[in-house]
Amino acid sequence: MNTLKDRLRADLTSAIKARDDVRSSTIRMILTAVTNAEVSGSVAKELTDEEMLSVLATEAKKRREAAVAFEDGDRPEMAAKERAESAVIADYLPAQLSPEEIAEIVTAAVEKAGAAGAGPKAMGQVMGIVSPQVKGRADGAAVAAEVRRQLG
Repeated sequence: MNTLKDRLRADLTSAIKARDDVRSSTIRMILTAVTNAEVSGSVAKELTDEEMLSVLATEAKKRREAAVAFEDGDRPEMAAKERAESAVIADYLPAQLSPEEIAEIVTAAVEKAGAAGAGPKAMGQVMGIVSPQVKGRADGAAVAAEVRRQLG
């Protein structure tokens, strides 16, 4: 059994006892997403904590995108609900990198790849170096934007 799943189950029990509807429904949704990921594919398997973090990051991204869509659709109450769920999910994700930290990692990767001044054609090479370093700790779109900015 992995520790993140145990923590989620314990937190679910606490949230139910505290009658925290948003937290309990969000944790249930997370556990369902994890179970779906475990049984997808040809062989059912238990996810590692790292794989669970990937599922959590995906769920958090869905909530952020839904909140923006609800804001654009003039549905502030639904956007607030999505943001509340996103905040609960964020409790289980590693601390997110700041834009300055992302910029430092990208700068180091550009130097390592020797891609300074190479332009957009070196994007894949730089992203290949950066992605493992920021996995689960930064939004891919933000990282890609910074790489594009630095490559010119």
